Amino acid sequence: MTSPHERRPKAVRTDGELECPHIDAGLRERGVELTVLPDGVSEAALAEAVADTDLLLMCYTPITAGVIDAARRLKGIVKYGVGIDAIDIAAARARRIPVVNIPEYAEQTVAEGAFTLWLALSKKLAPMHVAMRRDGWLWPSAPWLGADIAGKTLGLVGVGRIGRSMARMAGAGFGAQVLGFDPHVSAQQMRQAGVQKEEDLHAMLRRCDALSIHCVLDERTRGLIGAAELACLKREAIVINVSRGAMIDEAALVQALREGRLGGAGLDVYSREPLTLSGHPLSPLFGMDNVILLPHLTFFTREAMQRLEAETLERCDELLRGEPVRVKSTDPRLTAQQHGVRFN
Repeated sequence: MTSPHERRPKAVRTDGELECPHIDAGLRERGVELTVLPDGVSEAALAEAVADTDLLLMCYTPITAGVIDAARRLKGIVKYGVGIDAIDIAAARARRIPVVNIPEYAEQTVAEGAFTLWLALSKKLAPMHVAMRRDGWLWPSAPWLGADIAGKTLGLVGVGRIGRSMARMAGAGFGAQVLGFDPHVSAQQMRQAGVQKEEDLHAMLRRCDALSIHCVLDERTRGLIGAAELACLKREAIVINVSRGAMIDEAALVQALREGRLGGAGLDVYSREPLTLSGHPLSPLFGMDNVILLPHLTFFTREAMQRLEAETLERCDELLRGEPVRVKSTDPRLTAQQHGVRFN
């Protein structure tokens, strides 16, 4: 606790719609003056709010060079989540402001969400549920003919923590063959996870009954799955994305689904969020029975949020004490930091 004459440390947390009561209460119990801002806060308003703050906690809100430059007392930026593509890392490094994320809290959780989407789409659970609520009963006819997971081929784009969890569920759990495309993971590492490494993305896609995306968004992966890649997939193939929406050419995905060139899609992420029933480039997907749309919530379980909030407070404590903050991520944008961080 601070004495009456000491300056209280200040923190700003963006994306207040994501309820984090233990983070908020924990910071206030530590004597931190906390400001919680809503999603969609303008760059100017955020810059004004962080002008004298010590900690900036964010999830989705862009943290631009202008915001970072305005925060003259900032000790660190904490992403309470995994993806860091909304943070101008170069601007933070130029100011020697450490950036840290929480990469491990939902590895299994998000993989469970991805696998649930594949399973639900394969069994046509969403349209079947709607029809049952409407009609009370269904007979075994062509519209309800599902597919097994066993014996199918799953392709992973990204074989990191979440991808490996997905591989275990699909392979050891359900008897699928799992292929992986990831330049950063060796064939030996993939074999240990039950994955066969593929060097050629297009060649892998031609074999896939389902494609699941699990890599970070950067300039190399933005738009990685475009019209040409979607055209490689089988007509019955299912596309799953629980990572970042911008890794898929979404207009090409909509067109492929409209034209019946894919078996279905399960999406939890979108290049523009939130999704809306109308007026959004992906709004046409709401009318498709072979599509399941989730509101970026595959991470949102009781257990995962407990882990997220506890570890976020650990990182905040390190920064408030003036200690090097612990970086657990292997993302090169974070491991390249040289000031105010530790990697053990």
